[in-house]
Amino acid sequence: MKLVYDFHIHSCLSPCGDKDMTPLNIVNMSKIMGYDAIALTDHNSCRNCEAAVKAGKEIGLTVIPGMELCTSEEVHIVCLFPDCKRAMEFSDYVYSTLPPIKNKASVFGEQTIMDEKDEITGCEERLLITASGISCAKAVNTVSQYGGVCYPAHIDRSSFSILSNLGTIDESYGFTCAEVYDMSALDKLKKKHPYISSLKILTDSDAHYLENMRIPEGCTIEVEDNSIESILRFFK
Repeated sequence: MKLVYDFHIHSCLSPCGDKDMTPLNIVNMSKIMGYDAIALTDHNSCRNCEAAVKAGKEIGLTVIPGMELCTSEEVHIVCLFPDCKRAMEFSDYVYSTLPPIKNKASVFGEQTIMDEKDEITGCEERLLITASGISCAKAVNTVSQYGGVCYPAHIDRSSFSILSNLGTIDESYGFTCAEVYDMSALDKLKKKHPYISSLKILTDSDAHYLENMRIPEGCTIEVEDNSIESILRFFK
């Protein structure tokens, strides 16, 4: 079956995410827009994933617990997990590798933790947008230890992408997919980096505001059924 997806969305836990990007708002907007499956991928944390997954179940939307990992090279990697338990185990590990820098909400924005009813349950004090201790070379193997899959985010962008920071996608890293934000740039990228032609290409919104959520042309994948297990098999 064909699924309409967006596997790269930020909530109000990301300091750069708008306060209206609550778990409940995200899943309801996704349902209205016609998505079949989404993933919540805050910077270096999965602490709002359980709320989004629960809210999604209430309205029949598949929500994958995820994260946008910032590697030690400051490359952004989308990570997706089979359940909230393993997502949080990975989240705790990533947290242990982050520098102990306190968030300045007045500069970077609040990092709000919520439940499935959009009630505030806490506020993350450590700044989440710093580089973790996980390198690109170790990302695939580390994420797989928690049952997850991962792929480089927005490789066509000039910052925080694997191409802008490292200049190439090393085949030894083991990525099977890559995300392109602007699909019109794909042909040019393939000519410059032929290895990209061997990867499955996805396009996501990377939404930080409700108005950034979009359904671009080509954001569908073929899977056996609309389940997290089936979607993760697509990546493997």
